[in-house]
Amino acid sequence: MERESLLERMHSMRRGTVLSDDGEGGGGGNDEGDESKTKKNIPFTTRASNFISRNGILWPCLTLTLLLVLFTSTAVFYTRSLVCVSSSLPDSHSRFYFFGFDGLDSDFGSLGVPWCRSKHGKTVEWTSKDLLKGLEEFVPIYETRPIKNNMYGMGFDHSFGLWFIAQWLKPHLMIESGAFKGHSTWILRQAMPGTQIISLTPRHPEKYLKKGPAYVDENCTYFAGKDFVDFGSVDWRSVMKKHGITDLGRVLVFFDDHQNELKRLKQTLKAGFRHIIFEDNYDTGTGDHYSLRQICDQFYIRGGGHSCFRDSDEARFRERRKKFWEKAVDINELCGAAEAWWGVRGYMRDNFNHSHKAISYTQHFQNSRFVESILDIYWELPPVAGPSLTHQTRYDPARATSPIVEDGRYGLFQRLGLARFDTSVFNGYTQMVYVQISKPES
Repeated sequence: MERESLLERMHSMRRGTVLSDDGEGGGGGNDEGDESKTKKNIPFTTRASNFISRNGILWPCLTLTLLLVLFTSTAVFYTRSLVCVSSSLPDSHSRFYFFGFDGLDSDFGSLGVPWCRSKHGKTVEWTSKDLLKGLEEFVPIYETRPIKNNMYGMGFDHSFGLWFIAQWLKPHLMIESGAFKGHSTWILRQAMPGTQIISLTPRHPEKYLKKGPAYVDENCTYFAGKDFVDFGSVDWRSVMKKHGITDLGRVLVFFDDHQNELKRLKQTLKAGFRHIIFEDNYDTGTGDHYSLRQICDQFYIRGGGHSCFRDSDEARFRERRKKFWEKAVDINELCGAAEAWWGVRGYMRDNFNHSHKAISYTQHFQNSRFVESILDIYWELPPVAGPSLTHQTRYDPARATSPIVEDGRYGLFQRLGLARFDTSVFNGYTQMVYVQISKPES
């Protein structure tokens, strides 16, 4: 009896074990059981107080700091592109509502950017840092331009590109075909103050002085007015001898004459020049002449080739973009008869579109292979800044490379002085391109 009584008292004591002050059972029972049945419901504040008394306040502070850092980083990542956009959009919806939180910076190149392949895969020597440094130097130069309103002429982007390439290459002679009021001549002169310039243009820039600002260079040889000669008809050997030029590899040729660029490329190759800039390198389906960008828009090129299927992803994407970008091209504009999309609806335009002829895709393909066979370098000038900064509404970023100053970097845009210009100077971007032709094989 005494033994049974003793066992009963021990069993009663185990069932009646109370919790200690720290909330843990003091009887050494099964701690891994259901806590709702074996422990009291201790308030959170009491648990926190006990934790701090045992471990100190350091760990809670570190945990809180880490959570704040993670929250701040996430907020910055998702809002870095939310910058001011012009209220004068062609649609009531903002671009950010349409394109989402990724912002316009991730929109560049989303429809593909065809790129002429060079023979050996060479590229230019300059880097994005060089372009930024060049912008810093060029902005105050551009502010002194004699033609403030260069309507139908080059805007800021291409003016910078021409100046940057010319001052980087440091040519011994510069040739321009198409001068208009003389803005490009002035840009070349700012890049190379002491270098000779030859200008071929149907109307002499001095004629524009009667109606407003223009620029005539004192150290420029003009083939203009009654003395005009087309680039392809000039006796370049004689002209080079007259100007004392023996190394044709130190001559820079700039075309802003709206002529078939395949034709101009062949004429330049024949003359022996190697460095060329085409100002209006129009995208497929746009422009008044056949361009290198159009020529190199091929299925075998990354970002090249098109489908005329009206229910394709490309067709739907292009249709939506027409709401936001004036120069965006939808499938109906891109594709002509028999689904011909190359050039402009299957046509090779020339001479301000005063002449044009239909070409087959086979001819278009062969033109691309020829261009690739003579190119050492093909480089398209990026836009100077993203559209949320410049407020431009013309060119479609989906067919352009990423800008030098990306969307969202308003601080940099302002520090460079770009915010001081009227937004209209950023509306003339048409993929200006620099190409270097291979040396003639001996």
